[in-house]
Amino acid sequence: MPSLKDLKNRISSVKSTRKITKAMQMVAAAKLRRAQDAAEASRPYAERFNAVLGALSASVGGSDTAPRLLAGTGKDDVQLLVVMTSEKGLCGGFNTNIVKLAKTRIKELLAAGKTVKILTVGKKGREQLKREYADLFVGHVDLTEVKKVGYVNAQEIAKDLLAKFDAGEFDVVTIFYAKFMNVVTQVPTAQQIIPAAYEVEEGAVSALYDYEPSEEGILADLLPRGVATQIFSALLENAASEQGARMSAMDNATRNAGDMIDKLTIEYNRSRQAVITNELIEIISGAEAL
Repeated sequence: MPSLKDLKNRISSVKSTRKITKAMQMVAAAKLRRAQDAAEASRPYAERFNAVLGALSASVGGSDTAPRLLAGTGKDDVQLLVVMTSEKGLCGGFNTNIVKLAKTRIKELLAAGKTVKILTVGKKGREQLKREYADLFVGHVDLTEVKKVGYVNAQEIAKDLLAKFDAGEFDVVTIFYAKFMNVVTQVPTAQQIIPAAYEVEEGAVSALYDYEPSEEGILADLLPRGVATQIFSALLENAASEQGARMSAMDNATRNAGDMIDKLTIEYNRSRQAVITNELIEIISGAEAL
């Protein structure tokens, strides 16, 4: 049974931990508002941009003059998986859930005889994936020094991917990230970005428009921007999801610390009462002996 001093030290330690988790929860809540606003503000633009590209792609996708980013290489033997996670931990299952989805895809591709390459964005994903798939890594993007994710960060990643694609280093690129729904729900998502895969809305009216110089020419210019836009949207969704997951995790940790403090306090009071009772018994016994 722990002594009174041990219990008192443990209570003090848990109280200090609760202060830290409470502070982290408040910081995450403040960051979440900004990150959520940025993610939600980017969605209409990304959706409309993708709708335009989807309509254009539907009309030229099967032609011989279709851009390579749209038509692809004609095969899917070499797959590049871009796994986006956070640079920091203490955010619940946020990173683990994204990595779990990526691992599932890796196993499926390897079982199908495909060549898999991995590019990570964020330290936590790299740490988890390197334990099993270190030999599949081809690069890592470090955003540790980036305080606020901007479009320029997405452009740099997209530029690197496009250069590798033009060099024939892979056939298909899929990004993995968490789509932000709310504070308690972040959905791990896999999205193919090369070759471009756009959903065409029913009743699309692209046939009512004439494009100049040509649909193929416009796509050749817009498709690289589309890759950067999709990466940027994923980074924003990840930033909001990370803060939401951290806020929820720190809230749970604060509650658990409070429960532990209550239990330890009860145990401390009982032990203290037992010590006092034993001392009274000894005093009474000594008095009776006299």
